[in-house]
Amino acid sequence: MSTLVSKLDLQDHIDRLKSYFARDKKLFLEGDSKLHFRYINKLSQTDFNPPPQIMELDGALQYLGHSGKLKLYEIFAFVKIIRYFIYLKKLGFDEEIRAWLNKIEIPKEIYDISLYFDDKGNLLDSVDERFEQINQSIKRNKDQSKERLRKLLRNSKLSTFLVDTQIHYIDESETLLLRGGFSQVLKGSVVSRSSSGFFYVVPELISDLKRKEADLRSQKEMLIYEYEKKISNKFSKYLKFLSFINREFDRVDHYQARIQLAREKDLEFIKPSSSKDIRLKDFAHPAISDPVLIDLNFDKNVLLITGVNAGGKTMLLKSILSAVFMAKYLIPMKINASNSTIGSFKSIEAIIDDPQSVKNDISTFAGRMQEFSKLFSKRDFIAGVDEIELGTDSDEAASLFKVILENLSQKDAKLIVTTHHKKLASMMAKDDNVELLAAIYDEERERPTFEFLEGTIGKSYAFETAKRYGIPPHIVKASYELHGKDQASLNDLIQKNIDLELDLKRRLEEVKKEQEEIDKLKSSLKELKQNELQRTNQEIARLESAYQKAIDEAKSAIKENNTSSIHKSLNIADKKVKEARGLKEEKTAPQKLEIADHVKYQNSKGEIISIKKNEATILCDGIKMRVPLSSLRKIPKSKKPKPKVQITIQKPSSLSVELDLHGLRVEEALERLDAYLSDALLGGLGEVLIYHGIGSGKLAYGVKEFLKTHPRVKSFSDAPANMGGMGATVVKL
Repeated sequence: MSTLVSKLDLQDHIDRLKSYFARDKKLFLEGDSKLHFRYINKLSQTDFNPPPQIMELDGALQYLGHSGKLKLYEIFAFVKIIRYFIYLKKLGFDEEIRAWLNKIEIPKEIYDISLYFDDKGNLLDSVDERFEQINQSIKRNKDQSKERLRKLLRNSKLSTFLVDTQIHYIDESETLLLRGGFSQVLKGSVVSRSSSGFFYVVPELISDLKRKEADLRSQKEMLIYEYEKKISNKFSKYLKFLSFINREFDRVDHYQARIQLAREKDLEFIKPSSSKDIRLKDFAHPAISDPVLIDLNFDKNVLLITGVNAGGKTMLLKSILSAVFMAKYLIPMKINASNSTIGSFKSIEAIIDDPQSVKNDISTFAGRMQEFSKLFSKRDFIAGVDEIELGTDSDEAASLFKVILENLSQKDAKLIVTTHHKKLASMMAKDDNVELLAAIYDEERERPTFEFLEGTIGKSYAFETAKRYGIPPHIVKASYELHGKDQASLNDLIQKNIDLELDLKRRLEEVKKEQEEIDKLKSSLKELKQNELQRTNQEIARLESAYQKAIDEAKSAIKENNTSSIHKSLNIADKKVKEARGLKEEKTAPQKLEIADHVKYQNSKGEIISIKKNEATILCDGIKMRVPLSSLRKIPKSKKPKPKVQITIQKPSSLSVELDLHGLRVEEALERLDAYLSDALLGGLGEVLIYHGIGSGKLAYGVKEFLKTHPRVKSFSDAPANMGGMGATVVKL
């Protein structure tokens, strides 16, 4: 694996991931990758502390299996693992994560042992009163030593020989730093010398205390030995549990390291797909500091990459293999994960470096043949071959490589090949299982763009590249003339094809933008219609309310049976009706409107195409609307006629506010959901209910992931309990 990592330029990225590990381990995560992917995503939703640094414990477990005694630091390593899982169990993780952690049941005896230690791995005095007695005796002994040394420092006879008045610790012994000749006034042992030639001396006055301290420490070591043996015996009884929790710790360590790297670099995870298709959206190789993001659709068997030298062909090959590698091992990467798919392969092969070796007496071509021969014994792999024609006559090898690639592609494999060999490219281009990519060269700027064009063969631009990298122009010119007119014509033909492809691509982009503008117009007009309908309904409700109040006033006047009061009340009622309708006594004549007049209706401008009584039909940006004449305002005709856009929207004949997806596969359900939302939008529905059930959770998850990416979904949430709860989703459009 290390060789592959190096070939793909992933070493720095992998080293960064490993720097987050609590202890060194293999990169591979054993077990169900789908389960690992799910746990990583759920753990990443909660902040938690990374695990402490832990030593490798496989040897300690083997020793316990043979009834061996562990050292105190080895015991404490297990204690740190136990304490970390106790900490994790207290956090508010997702229900599935909590269920997993709860399965790790810590035996009471093991839990009690974890309480024996302080944070530095020392046994607490409370574990055994003998520890407390010994530690207090050691402390008293040290205090006595310091006091005796202070008295010596105050001795006037010794002051002449003192270099300083500090107490120095050499090998945990208290010493004085003295000049030569000190033996005239002080008896002691020299334990070391300073760089200046002075002596570190342990005075004889404290030697008896040092011996006593040594005896105390020996007693403490014997007591620690006793507890090492006692704890090791208990650990032996729980050997299977300790082995299990040691493995689970590595599992958590794998998860947290990946999560930390993803958070640090703003990266995403991709679960390997069961299909072999590779679709990359906004992918960037981690070794490139300022990358051109890669968008790629590789669903055939062979991808043939041609084009300009130093145009990014090799890096594209490495990027595709790197994406597959990182998905396989659940390593986070820079990618648009929701719009990308990466297939799963048993092995990843990179035929990139020059295999020539003087030591093995092997040529470049022979080495390449050895590497190809190994592929014929494999299945279910993806292989990248850089500069396939390397090391031999390209014309001779074209037929050989064509047959090799065709046969390998039939072994449940995908192949990515870079080449400058036009003959091989033209032969392979006829195969329906081959996709073509050409590195694009900007002739105006005389630079590669590091972008790629699908479906065509590119030329190498060898002469332009040589000139760009400093070869004198007259040499380049002479080489070009020597190259010959026929080859130059072929290159020109290839370039014309590329230019046509680029022009077509540009035109498609323009059409796409125009379509987006039309979609925006349709959306705004639909919103305008909905707003007008809402305003009209509100106005009708207001008028009806005011009218009812006017009638009530009239009825009240009739009950009074007084003609004067009746007339008075009716006048009041009539006045309220007029106020409700917004009618004013118009002193001036109403504006006269005719067919073909240009008018403004709210925020839209249009032309009157028919008038019937108090209503007019107007044409606004290709859409006909019937509106009250009173709501129109005449405007001057535009001098520059606008292009008319005729839009016809076919509304669904029948539409329900509910959609039931029970029993469907995820792919089929998402297709039906997509079509249903389109009908709902055309039908003017603002809120719909999607039934998907709970089940395994795959369908519910797929529905919600789809809703996140839908451009017209405003929001969505679980339905109320009486409408399906977590088995249904309310969607607002």
